[in-house]
Amino acid sequence: MIDIKIIRTNPDAIREHLRKRFEDPGVVDEILKYDRMWRESLKEIEALRHERNEKSVEIGKMKKSGGDIGPLKERMKEINARIKELEEKVQQYKEKRDYLLMRLPNILMEDTPVCENEENSPVLRVWGRAKILDGTLENFRRWAPNMDFEIVENRPESHVDILDKYDLADIERAGKVAGARFYYLKNKLVLLELALIRFALDIMVEKGYTPVSPPLMIRREAMEGVTDFSAFEEMIYKIDGEDLYMIATAEHPLVAMHMKEILEEKDLPIKYVGISPCFRKEAGAHGKDTKGIFRVHNFYKVEQVIFSKPEESPSLMEELVGNAEEIIQKLELPYRVINICSGELGAVAAKKYDIEVWMPAQQKFREVVSCSNCLEYQSRRLKIRYRHKGEMKFVHTLNSTALATTRIMVAIIENFQEDKGIRIPKALVPYTGFEYIEF
Repeated sequence: MIDIKIIRTNPDAIREHLRKRFEDPGVVDEILKYDRMWRESLKEIEALRHERNEKSVEIGKMKKSGGDIGPLKERMKEINARIKELEEKVQQYKEKRDYLLMRLPNILMEDTPVCENEENSPVLRVWGRAKILDGTLENFRRWAPNMDFEIVENRPESHVDILDKYDLADIERAGKVAGARFYYLKNKLVLLELALIRFALDIMVEKGYTPVSPPLMIRREAMEGVTDFSAFEEMIYKIDGEDLYMIATAEHPLVAMHMKEILEEKDLPIKYVGISPCFRKEAGAHGKDTKGIFRVHNFYKVEQVIFSKPEESPSLMEELVGNAEEIIQKLELPYRVINICSGELGAVAAKKYDIEVWMPAQQKFREVVSCSNCLEYQSRRLKIRYRHKGEMKFVHTLNSTALATTRIMVAIIENFQEDKGIRIPKALVPYTGFEYIEF
């Protein structure tokens, strides 16, 4: 949430940020209208209460002197009625203002590129060697300038076909039991998933991040603090009859972990690495990746979350994306990092990097990591502050995927097909105990 003081003192700056996000700046005027009505009503209530106190004193004096208190009592009734009316209006104005404030997107960081479509998001860097089909180099160069590549004559098999052919997953029976976008993992793919989780956790713990296994359900108050709930609601599962939602990512309970707390400056930055299953409806993704395990309703994810002082958050964002890159490099997967353009940012992020891994069977880059700096947007909503020279300040919150299991397994299956089977990246072998998923 953006500080209302900034909107009052510099509304044009907020309007400009909305324009950069390709959103209607008129909401600023609506917020200011209700804020003005709220403040004016409070001011009138204060004046009426002052007048009421004065009239009470006058009534007391009139009673002692035997004067006529009728007109004063009549005025007191008018004052009380008006105060009651205004108190109701004050609440209404505040609710309308705060409703709009909660849905106002975050202020953009200066180096967030201003563009409307994700395909215009600039590529910051590339890594690895991509397998591309003969005749596709021109397109590939547009997607990943300066990336190393090798030409292959035959398209690698789809992970969907491999899962079924080699009994690594059962999508059909999962559909019978739970519906579309669910799956049974089987055989060595189960061990690979567990290996990926422990591999990523070990890297992050060695870097000093505190491992956390969070609650898998979250109350609405906490969810509204970490997300744009109006936009995110269609993505999350609600527990019927209870104020609980299944978490879509460990980020949400980890950021909400310190809600309504005052942190000590000496303890910042606080760095967590969370491990959890994630539950998503994938609403709005109809027709996309309906087969296989790339886009599913539940999966495991290792997530990074940091609480920091404001001046440290830009460098810590680079640390987060660097951690994710290190993991992907150790898994030998070719990727690119893009700086997501303003028109594609969610409301909460002020800046976001995506890491996209090259999927040779699809001949596409696909997102496997999202890394965001949310500035004080979440902490202001959740009231997470720290003491700085006697002053209370809001922390900055940052988050990034470290590793999402299903998408990384798809990438491994597509990138490491050999005659013998799916080769396991060398860094993972100590965790899996095998070098190949044999064909």
